[in-house]
Amino acid sequence: MTSVSVRYIVSEVDAAIGFYCGLLGFDEVMHPSPTFAMLRRGELRMVLSAPGGGSGGGQAMPDGTAPTPGGRNRFQLEVADLAETVAELRASGAHFGPAHRGPGSAVRRDGVKSASTQAQPA
Repeated sequence: MTSVSVRYIVSEVDAAIGFYCGLLGFDEVMHPSPTFAMLRRGELRMVLSAPGGGSGGGQAMPDGTAPTPGGRNRFQLEVADLAETVAELRASGAHFGPAHRGPGSAVRRDGVKSASTQAQPA
């Protein structure tokens, strides 16, 4: 059973599926329409919606404002080798914002370094 769900608004659901499944190890659970998909990685369920995609996360607000990609939702994935994963993502064309250090970015007691950054599909 999935314990955490995150909805992301994306401009192209098919491209997002390729990015998350092809590069970050998610599995496609369902993709019933061009504007909606559900992915899974362990206990994380990611729901992808395109703006204007009908009912659900892609629909406009009551005032007519459409949702837009690039909101402030964030999630973390644990990887065996951060530098290698970042290199693979960059090689595939992913773009990264600057790494942030501070609260939420630390060296854990087990020696694992973490940094907060944002990867975007090419």
